[in-house]
Amino acid sequence: MKMAELSLDFQFTSSIEKVWNALTDSETLAKWIMENDFKPVVGHRFQFRTQPTEWWNGIIDGEVLIVEEPYKLSYTFASGDEHTVTWTLKELEDGKVNLHLEQTGISSAQAVEGARYGWLNWFNGFEKVLEEL
Repeated sequence: MKMAELSLDFQFTSSIEKVWNALTDSETLAKWIMENDFKPVVGHRFQFRTQPTEWWNGIIDGEVLIVEEPYKLSYTFASGDEHTVTWTLKELEDGKVNLHLEQTGISSAQAVEGARYGWLNWFNGFEKVLEEL
């Protein structure tokens, strides 16, 4: 089966350290994604947890694969299918940070759209979290 991938870019007026913190600090992640026991340590296994629904148990399991502070973070992301999520941060010349998301190993185009919807929904709260840091 051919796997699909999701690629998204976001730009924020912020320091790269704040964006990194929002991606790696457990309490901060809880503000824009969901409760978790994430640690930016290679090999650390973690869970994102939310209220279960009729169609989903509310749990995403993951394992940290790459930590290159503050430029790159990668982890597995499994809720049914196992995907790999990789974040790449780059400072831009105008005081902004480009945050690139790549999610690979997705089984279908429909699942890509589901992942896109989920990340865009979560990112609605990301700028507010950056302002609070």
